[in-house]
Amino acid sequence: MLLAAGLLLSGCATTGLSDSKELAMYREHAKAPVRDFRYADRLTGWNAVGDNALAVWTRPNEAYLLELDGGCANLSSTTTILITNLLGQVSAGLDRVQLIDSPRGFTTACRIRTIRPLETKALRASQKALREARAGARDAVGG
Repeated sequence: MLLAAGLLLSGCATTGLSDSKELAMYREHAKAPVRDFRYADRLTGWNAVGDNALAVWTRPNEAYLLELDGGCANLSSTTTILITNLLGQVSAGLDRVQLIDSPRGFTTACRIRTIRPLETKALRASQKALREARAGARDAVGG
């Protein structure tokens, strides 16, 4: 029996990159694929990367890049997700990311193809550098 948990009402802020460039940045900071990960009862954050992948934070300094089989229509525009799991274990090939469409309930379930732990410190440093570069470019144009 699958136990489902992990509703979140909103994703994290985006980087402003195209989906392919953002996915490349996440992949750059991802370790080798793992079979599964422990999942307490909720996520601390998540970010859709187009309709093919998402980054999920299980703790402030623990995150995973989940790539999905065949993509997941409307992932990038959904506001609420649920991740299936078996007794607190999310497994590649078995579990799914479900998109919630209130008030109708579940609309799409997308199988998790790969799970890759993220190097969160390095990822945050890259995101910060990108934000600072964009702010510098805006200041140069505006001033």
